Amino acid sequence: MPKDIAFANVTSEIGTLKRLLVHSPDSGLGKVVPSKAQDWLFEDIVHLETIRRGEYDYYTKILLYFLDPQKVKGRIAEIDDPQNTRNFYKPGHPDFHRSDKVIELQWLLEEILYDRDIRLKLVASVCAIEGCSHAKQMELQEYSPTDLAKIFISGTANDQTMLFPPIPNFIFTRDIGITINNHILLNKPAKKARTREALLVRYIFFHHPLFADLRDNIIELPDTHQHFLLPKEGDDKKVTLEGGDVMVVSKDHVLIGVSERTSLEAAHQAVHALFEKNVVKKVSIVKIPKKRDYMHIDTVFTQVKRNVWVMLGSFSKKAIKKEDADIVQRILEGKKTDNKIQVIQFRKKDLDNPVYFDNLEDLLTDISRNDLDCDEKVRFIYSGNNEFPFDAREQWTDSCNVLALKEGVVLGYDRNDKTSIAFQKAGFSVLHVKELLEDFENGTKSPESLENCIILMPSAELSRARGGFHCMSMPLLREAY
Repeated sequence: MPKDIAFANVTSEIGTLKRLLVHSPDSGLGKVVPSKAQDWLFEDIVHLETIRRGEYDYYTKILLYFLDPQKVKGRIAEIDDPQNTRNFYKPGHPDFHRSDKVIELQWLLEEILYDRDIRLKLVASVCAIEGCSHAKQMELQEYSPTDLAKIFISGTANDQTMLFPPIPNFIFTRDIGITINNHILLNKPAKKARTREALLVRYIFFHHPLFADLRDNIIELPDTHQHFLLPKEGDDKKVTLEGGDVMVVSKDHVLIGVSERTSLEAAHQAVHALFEKNVVKKVSIVKIPKKRDYMHIDTVFTQVKRNVWVMLGSFSKKAIKKEDADIVQRILEGKKTDNKIQVIQFRKKDLDNPVYFDNLEDLLTDISRNDLDCDEKVRFIYSGNNEFPFDAREQWTDSCNVLALKEGVVLGYDRNDKTSIAFQKAGFSVLHVKELLEDFENGTKSPESLENCIILMPSAELSRARGGFHCMSMPLLREAY
């Protein structure tokens, strides 16, 4: 790669996507059992073959067509030929695509494990976390890098012996870290089930040669002093941060959610770290209810265009102010804070005078107008077309969690029918990925020709995992916007 081209730099949510980190569904997802699903942060168990071949493989193909087209253009029939048994999609197989634009975490993990010193340290670290015996630790050291990478992620050896739990949430690469300009802010997961994820990712970022030029720009948030003495009710003082709660909305402005997964103390430390390292000039703290329904701020809203956002209507200005309620209802419910959002915006040059927003729409409007210099009317597309109960149902299946491939071209789930109608009403085309890939292959459409559309992806099984395509991506490089 030429030295004048940045490997990682993200200054917006909507600049044309050029490079990202992903992880395709591994065999560990097929080993989640009902009794452990919630402990492993899954709402349900998924069918592995469907989630791979019927759903996620389309995600891989559409990403490659936009970011690394020479890998797939004119080859899809060959790639998906049953005789090839999906080898193109398997990180440990010689026929794996190995794109340096759509970068698979398992591939990176395998490559660092060829270093004997790293392999010994990582085996010891994983065994410590998982409580393995000394004999098991010695046994793990003998596996090849390819097999060991699979074991670390799936928890299962080649003989199908489960050595420790899988880490099924590894598909949600947004949560492992976030690229903010040319820095990477690493996560600190809130749940024990994600501890091994954080360890593996830390080794990848600090040891893989792809990230060699970024190592001085990796930000890790320290734990609070004597954090291990805090009682459970002191959770807000613990430092937990997940990437779904961080949005880079401009080169100078980052949003950080305080949620079920990201603590107030983590937001506090992140503000200071980002200002002290001169990464951004503004940080807005967005406090949302600490409910599993919402989890991260990117389950409540994401950006589509400079002046267009998709969001959950119950957090709209109209809903917060109860404009549709009669006077008696408004007075009776006036003190309810179930769906209350608080926004506090800190500016590096004037920390003592934060700016407050009393609703989400005002914050997003301010971003569009003042951070992105947008003169057009700021518009909101609402989950479920803002119709009850479809608004809540479709937010649960990630209607608000879209990924922008470029401004105005986003990926979403096909099961969110009412949200698709809302996109159409807002002037967007609704495209289905299978037909779109056929159009790409026969030359009637191209990624460059698309504008103002939502690309619907098959999602019956993916949606059970409670994360959309925004969750399943860690952008490393977007065109400056």
